[in-house]
Amino acid sequence: MTGIHGRFVWYELVSPDLDRASAFYADVVGWSATRAPGDGMDYRIFSAGADMVAGALALTAEMRDMGVPSCWTGYVGADDVDALAGRVLEAGGGLRVPPTEIPGIGRFAVVADPQGAVLALIRWNDPGSPRHAGMGVPGHIGWHELHAADGAAAMAWYGHVFGWQEVAALDMGPAGLYRQFGIDGGPAVGGMLTKMPGAPGPCWLYYFGVDDIDAAAARVRAGGGAVVNGPQAVPGGAWIVQAVDPQRALFALVGPRRF
Repeated sequence: MTGIHGRFVWYELVSPDLDRASAFYADVVGWSATRAPGDGMDYRIFSAGADMVAGALALTAEMRDMGVPSCWTGYVGADDVDALAGRVLEAGGGLRVPPTEIPGIGRFAVVADPQGAVLALIRWNDPGSPRHAGMGVPGHIGWHELHAADGAAAMAWYGHVFGWQEVAALDMGPAGLYRQFGIDGGPAVGGMLTKMPGAPGPCWLYYFGVDDIDAAAARVRAGGGAVVNGPQAVPGGAWIVQAVDPQRALFALVGPRRF
């Protein structure tokens, strides 16, 4: 298997207003936003310094008719997109976009787990790109969190299909167990929990690293977004904020508190 198989390697925003979204995340997270070359659709690349970390494309009328909201989607690397998409289906998941070639880039598919949380699969033509600095670095993705209808069943499913391993389980009282997962025997890169009654989902939530959680939360509000939870302390000394951007796409921030 390649070094990216089973790992989160890309993140993509679907938004009805790419200009406003680009300006918002540039201010809140510190990303630069550039339009991808080519004469096709308007696709924005978000970068942290020299590192490309995410992309954005327009939410079309066709997507809206299919029930797609303004949202973030994570991409998991695959040695063989068709085979991994088939494994998802065999295990009771769904196929939202069949395996499709992106000329000059690679091959992708969009899938859903049996509880309805959506992920994408990708095989890059260039297996070394893009590169991520890792968790704890401002501008990079710091955590991957699944809000599931049934956290225990979700952990078992992703372990079977993607090979992820449960590395810790934290008792959160009324919220139940928070199951942290790792990949290929490595440290935890995310967590899974049973969502609270009435909470949206099932869905994946991605945490973007910032260097000052309170200042970043203030920029969310000033830019037309809203903080829906936090700042809240988490194990390890970091703080988190869960928020929506001006187009109501859910995202989260993680970083230190400076006072």
